[in-house]
Amino acid sequence: MTVQITGKHRSKIGPLQTPSAETIEYAKNLNLHELGPGHLAVGEWEAAGLALPNLPVIREYRLERIRKMLRKFDYSGILLFDPLNMRYATDSTNMQLWITHNASRYVYVAADGPVIMFDYHDCEHLNVHSHVIDEIRVATAWFYFAAGDRYEEMAERWGAEIADLVKQYGGGNHRMAIDKCNPEGLHALEKRGIEVFNGEEVMELARAIKCDEEIVAMRCAVEACERSMDVMRDHMVPGVSEQRLWSYLHAENIARGGEWIETRLMASGPRCNPWFQECSSRIIEDGDLVAFDTDLIGSYGICVDISRTWICGDKPPTEEQKTIYTMAYDQIMHNLEFLKPGTTFQELSQSTLCYDRKDFRYYSCMYHGVGLCDEYPAIPMPWSWDDYGYKGVLEPGMVMCVESYVGRQSGGPGVKLEDQVLITETGYELLSRYPFEKGLML
Repeated sequence: MTVQITGKHRSKIGPLQTPSAETIEYAKNLNLHELGPGHLAVGEWEAAGLALPNLPVIREYRLERIRKMLRKFDYSGILLFDPLNMRYATDSTNMQLWITHNASRYVYVAADGPVIMFDYHDCEHLNVHSHVIDEIRVATAWFYFAAGDRYEEMAERWGAEIADLVKQYGGGNHRMAIDKCNPEGLHALEKRGIEVFNGEEVMELARAIKCDEEIVAMRCAVEACERSMDVMRDHMVPGVSEQRLWSYLHAENIARGGEWIETRLMASGPRCNPWFQECSSRIIEDGDLVAFDTDLIGSYGICVDISRTWICGDKPPTEEQKTIYTMAYDQIMHNLEFLKPGTTFQELSQSTLCYDRKDFRYYSCMYHGVGLCDEYPAIPMPWSWDDYGYKGVLEPGMVMCVESYVGRQSGGPGVKLEDQVLITETGYELLSRYPFEKGLML
């Protein structure tokens, strides 16, 4: 079904009703992407001297990045199921977390042809704000919850429609990429002569280089995250539970137009070592370290991945707390200096400051990319390079996170720190600006 956008209508969209073109035009004015992040966030951005991003420019840039990669790999198009990839291709959203495990939505991007959104039934109006979408159809769902024991039949129906698009817009090229797909769908496409390739590669490489307007959006998202951190810090008092404290970051992120938080990585006191404890009902005590990783999808769908460690209450820090914090801070400061264009991923890995593994625990990687979520590349520890490292080089427009976790193998305090950094033409620029704890340094 193709949706045409004309006129205005204020009728309510019923659950079994295909919305009229007039209703869709009216709904466009109510779309969250049109309404924007809201007065709280925008007011804070104005106070910080930040500009608002040009969203049409971002949409066009991202679509061209995808098509550039499709041409590089000689693919006629790509089919996207991952909601973050769909967001990148179209700047359109619908029940993002639900869609991650219910394949009721997908988008086809032709290398030389239209962008066709297949959305959940009666959701056509959620896409009409995005000028890069050329056509909107209802998705054919064939995951088991939706199709039951008819999933193979539905997959065949789906495969026939997608194969027709490849043949219609591929110019004789039947090579198509897909980011995520169950076996029945692959079989349905292959039996119709479609060659299927890895769409994750296409999308990770496309998303790696940000345009100037994406960085404008990221600056806003970082500011919103850091002001949300302020609110969480205001509530960090002895007697509050980890879960209650973490809830303030969630609430304030959403209040500023953010979307969700991908992890529950906040711990206090003895739960800070080892790392990767998810926040719990533990009551935070006076003198406890409180460590967290924001891992949030914030304003404009931009990921802000910042880690800080604070001390709760009025009790002065111990010498061991200061020692571990200073080690983590020194590691961040040292490893920042290697972030510049032309540095290979292997050089990054081999140049980092690392502490003796026999005595200290460490994080899972030294650096990683970030955009709509944690993205390519991931730079392993130097001792893991032969097992997990891969080729690549830093380029201007990449955004990287530099990571540190320090905690003794024998126990005691643990400290998590992380900053978000833009690779520039000559070096790097810190995007995250939240201060470190001078009172926790030696």
